[in-house]
Amino acid sequence: MFTRIDHIGVAVADLDDAIALYRDRLGMPLQHRETVEQFGVEAALLGIGESHVELLSPTGPESGVARFLERSGPGLHHVAYQTGDIAVALERARSAGFRLIDEEPRVGIRNSRVAFVHPKSTGGVLTELVQPAEEH
Repeated sequence: MFTRIDHIGVAVADLDDAIALYRDRLGMPLQHRETVEQFGVEAALLGIGESHVELLSPTGPESGVARFLERSGPGLHHVAYQTGDIAVALERARSAGFRLIDEEPRVGIRNSRVAFVHPKSTGGVLTELVQPAEEH
């Protein structure tokens, strides 16, 4: 069902400061930055091997990341697993009894197709299923 860890999502209050930490002090190259309106975040992908660290900063107080920061402070937000077919991965998750946040995929960063699984059914970890766009 999954081919690898696509990325680890980290919620941050200040995206520029977090990029400086991961890029300049930890040596991870910044590979992509974009605002993902649907999720109310500005996101940056920093490369590590074949995976990424995705830094997420809210664009407003109504986003899930803003609520996460208010409740928990900065830190690990989610783990994302890559799949070649998100429809199949969602159906398998549904059949296995996982509580889905997204019944249908949404558009994520770099035009990927994404869906989230509720942390109450995955041992407390928000889980993202990711099918990369063709060009990525």
